[in-house]
Amino acid sequence: MTAKILKDNPAAFIAFDVLYRDGELLMDCPLRVRRAALLRLCAGSDAAEMPNAAECGAPLLLFSRVTEVTTAEEIEGHFAAARERRNEGSVLKDPASPYAPGRRGKMWLKIKTHLPTLDCVVTAAEYGHGKRRNSLSDYTFAVWDRDPALEGATLVNVGKAYSGVTDEEIAQLTELFHKLSVRRVGHVHVVVPQVVLEIACDQIQKSERHASGYALRFPRIKRVRWDKRAEDADRLERVEEVYRSTANFARPTGDESPAPAEPTLFD
Repeated sequence: MTAKILKDNPAAFIAFDVLYRDGELLMDCPLRVRRAALLRLCAGSDAAEMPNAAECGAPLLLFSRVTEVTTAEEIEGHFAAARERRNEGSVLKDPASPYAPGRRGKMWLKIKTHLPTLDCVVTAAEYGHGKRRNSLSDYTFAVWDRDPALEGATLVNVGKAYSGVTDEEIAQLTELFHKLSVRRVGHVHVVVPQVVLEIACDQIQKSERHASGYALRFPRIKRVRWDKRAEDADRLERVEEVYRSTANFARPTGDESPAPAEPTLFD
């Protein structure tokens, strides 16, 4: 039974780091030391003899590939190769860095790009958390399903974002959305569609949760488009165009089944 399950659902565990081994905590050790320990754990031999996972034969543990880079040109080439493999990007790590969970710094840097931005209309605003708990700082946004001048045109949601706006802009938007609120559902205000946001995202994927049939992955607000009317926002056909583009690696190459449902503003 186990063999059949594995055959029908092939999977592999790939390790990126090792934090504890044989009673020794390794988190404060340099990455180069942890990496050597990970290779020995995978291969059962000295790390120098095992330059990559393919040479491990059939190990119980696979590990991520590492490429050493020292120039901007090498970083750019490695990033381009990662994108060709349909990865979102790369992580640049200082070989002397410890493992510091929950902390951001310059020892580990994400290198990735985003798709063309979309102009979207805010349809709902939600109270935030922490210092933003009294501010409407989280915004659900939509695009038009057709030309808004056409009969029956409606806005269909494509995502939600809360990063990218300043505290001053949040205060301004909170005051405005209170005026535009048509009803409240818990901590969410459904608002008159008036405010346009320019949204950046890493990928677009199919979604059964949104009426648009799409969801933006890792969306963030680039700017508030005070210069645009709701009618100037993008159409669903533009979302579909970006979804089908070769830059959108969230687009399946074969099976076009929707991605698993993700939470919405009202969950």
